[in-house]
Amino acid sequence: MRARTIVAISALVVLLAFVVWYFRSARRTAELPVALTSSPATATPPAPQRAGTSSGSAPTAVYAHNLMLRKGPSFRVYVRWLRGQFIRTHRNVNPSFDDPESFSIDVKTGVLRANIGDLSNFLNASGMAKSPLKDITLSGDGNQIRLHGTLHKIVPLPIEMIGDITVTPDNRIQIHVTKLSVLRVPFKGLLGGLHVSIADLFHPQGIPGIQVSGNDVFFNTLALLPPPHIRGQLTDVRIVNPDIEEIYGNAQSEVESVEQWRNFIRLQGGTIDFGKLTMNQVDLTMIDISNDAWFDLDLAHYQEQLVNGYTRMTPQAGLQIFMPGLDQIPHNKANQNISIEWFKDRTTPPPADITSK
Repeated sequence: MRARTIVAISALVVLLAFVVWYFRSARRTAELPVALTSSPATATPPAPQRAGTSSGSAPTAVYAHNLMLRKGPSFRVYVRWLRGQFIRTHRNVNPSFDDPESFSIDVKTGVLRANIGDLSNFLNASGMAKSPLKDITLSGDGNQIRLHGTLHKIVPLPIEMIGDITVTPDNRIQIHVTKLSVLRVPFKGLLGGLHVSIADLFHPQGIPGIQVSGNDVFFNTLALLPPPHIRGQLTDVRIVNPDIEEIYGNAQSEVESVEQWRNFIRLQGGTIDFGKLTMNQVDLTMIDISNDAWFDLDLAHYQEQLVNGYTRMTPQAGLQIFMPGLDQIPHNKANQNISIEWFKDRTTPPPADITSK
């Protein structure tokens, strides 16, 4: 009897020890990082959060080839190639095609150009509206840029400024002025009488995006140019007439690999708004159906381009949108009034543009 009691007590002790060990092991397992306790291939993804309210939503990847992006009424950016991300401006507001201020484009690799004439017009109209320098025209070649304008200081003075254009480590564009002439007279000859300096070409309180230091002028395109703002690691800038070209990262190999591709812009991941729609886990491709050299995408009128194109859904619930360029949109009454009244009478056939798709 005593032996049986000892055996029972021993068994109970072993059972209690096993229970204690089990719960301690379970607690340690629960405290391990998810990355160690879940296989990436089988882990359940987190439930999608409501659009427009997530502060940690992933950015949307963007790829574009031969895209002419209109930024405001008088400025265009020509995207030869771009790989980057849409970054939301406000953490609780989705990037929206209808609000260029709602996102910026963070370029990883890319080749972008802006027409020198567009840039001159923009500086005259808004970028330097408060500057005493008016009637600006730009020209140049390679790493040399030339500026002509009229300086309003006591009397209007024609100005010519020549400088070398480079990129700074903080991604600004720098012009190192090598020559400044007034009235076709070398600048130094007028310094004593007119007290003209490089800083006099700009507003005394400074212009957002422009800074003068000695013989150098620095341009911050994020602050100077209209939205959506473009940022990234600039590796080179030069004049390729009639454009100024910016190179981000090491883009040359990627530019060559997409040489024969159609013009397009592709968005993937994250959340974006466009029109009345919000798309989560974005899978959206817009393809140019024209034979133009550039895909003309105007953020102010992109819905007109959507209306005049056609859309199809992929098996992965993505959208492919085939769009005409802005100048190919027919501006007629039928184009501006799309109705589905025909669906109320089954004897009335659908419109031809629907049955043809």
